[in-house]
Amino acid sequence: MAKMTGKDMVVEALKREGVEVIFGFPGGAIIDINDALEKDGTIKFVLVRHEQGATHAADGYARASGKVGVCLVTSGPGATNTVTGIATAYMDSIPMVVMTGQVPTALIGNDAFQEVDIVGITRPCTKHNFLVKDVKDLPMILKEAFYIARSGRPGPVLIDLPKDVQNGKAEFNYPDEIHLRSYNPVFEPHIKQVRRAYRLIKKARKPVIYAGGGVIIAGAHNELRALAESTQTPVTMTLMGLGAFPGTHRLSLNMLGMHGSYCANMAMANSDLIIAVGARFDDRVTGKIEAFATKAKIVHMDIDPTSIQKNVKVDVPIVGDCRIALEKLVEAVREDSVTAEEWSERHRGWLEQLDAWNKRHPLHYKQESGVIKPQYVIEKLYEMTKGKAIITTEVGQNQMWAAQFYKFDEPRTLLSSGGLGTMGYGFPAAIGAQMAFPDKLVVDIAGDGSIQMNIQEMATAMEQRLPIKIIILNNQFLGMVRQWQELFYDRRYAATKFEMTPDFVKIAEAYGATGFRATKPEEVDDVLAKGLETDGPVVMEFAIAREEGVFPMVPAGKATTEMLLV
Repeated sequence: MAKMTGKDMVVEALKREGVEVIFGFPGGAIIDINDALEKDGTIKFVLVRHEQGATHAADGYARASGKVGVCLVTSGPGATNTVTGIATAYMDSIPMVVMTGQVPTALIGNDAFQEVDIVGITRPCTKHNFLVKDVKDLPMILKEAFYIARSGRPGPVLIDLPKDVQNGKAEFNYPDEIHLRSYNPVFEPHIKQVRRAYRLIKKARKPVIYAGGGVIIAGAHNELRALAESTQTPVTMTLMGLGAFPGTHRLSLNMLGMHGSYCANMAMANSDLIIAVGARFDDRVTGKIEAFATKAKIVHMDIDPTSIQKNVKVDVPIVGDCRIALEKLVEAVREDSVTAEEWSERHRGWLEQLDAWNKRHPLHYKQESGVIKPQYVIEKLYEMTKGKAIITTEVGQNQMWAAQFYKFDEPRTLLSSGGLGTMGYGFPAAIGAQMAFPDKLVVDIAGDGSIQMNIQEMATAMEQRLPIKIIILNNQFLGMVRQWQELFYDRRYAATKFEMTPDFVKIAEAYGATGFRATKPEEVDDVLAKGLETDGPVVMEFAIAREEGVFPMVPAGKATTEMLLV
């Protein structure tokens, strides 16, 4: 077999893994792989304007498509600029392979130009990482990286590629399949645990399904809906789980937690059975842990055994793939003699109680004359797009308003940084999503603070001719922190008020994009309509009520029943 250079091995491996697009930024330590990609011409390379943008774009591509996102950057500062994006993907279990250039192996540890121990730096925020020391090991490492990234609980994997490895030669033996002795995710749930779970479901009179991002990752949305409908069980979702169950469904309680609905939080507090699927009971969901779901038995399904019993005591743990576990649970329901009418009758009182809570305190906001309310902007966006857009968000109030007032009926239509809460995520993630689905409408919902963190990627959107629409909810504040300062710090707005805010319409025009602005409520509909109809990237800026809050809100350290409602 003829020998192949390391750089050509990388290109060939990417092709065999089905990679169609890479996001990145060049440099001396990675220039050889860029050259090999250019010579081959098969894989599209998207040149971003900052390496953080590359990782968020790869992340957005992965979330929207379900495929592994890939980015390629140089050594030193190029590598360190990816850390925030890697940590974002790690917290939200997003499959990603990040390849970084590195100085030649002989110089590692010598403080060479643009040398950094990126393997050491990213060890806490990658699922796994590799420093390739010998070109002979490269094919196997590439195969392992993609396998680890996409299997089990997905996550980011980093490969550090010294320059001499890229140019060294060896035989290219790329395996079709791989087995790692130390890494064996459990996919098939134990059938006895599934049966135990079903026995609890039969006894329950106030059940709630609590669905997280794992349902979307596993492609288990159809099975989740089948379980909910066959047993007439209401469903609440985490931020990452929105779209796993249709938000417009009569059994949907929408989002729970710190900024979840009153009905969802009251349901969890009063439930006698919680069926947790692909969720991890994080602090934004549980609030004060001692007061969380004290009346409920808990069934917890997750492919990651370390997530089970991590934060709350669980009565029936089920380790395995969520789709398979739900499928088996639905089979157990169908094999039983309980009719649909009987399930409805069992839960009638519970569903009526939930309906009463929802009517008592629905998601709402107060209209004010002459002031644009951000919730209204989101509602009109939903109405105009009929819920068919892929929505990305930044982080903060804009993120929560989007989660509350845009109804997500399909999985992979909300892309948002959940675990890490990364400002600047939404716009580059929209670039990744638009690259994955060129013909779909992609909208980034942003705040005036977060959009500025990666606004340079407007050049990338223009260069790639991506028709992304950006909605900027401009209150001239770092809004979520300001809200906390208003409620808990006697309105001392320390370091949250923007004394100088740029003209976002002019910024859009400077990049060759189109910009529109609304400063009055009566302008909102027209700006949205024109923005959505205009070709190419569009910025729509809305001067919103400056001190508008996100409610409901559970204060830190409080139980989820202790919601601030206005």
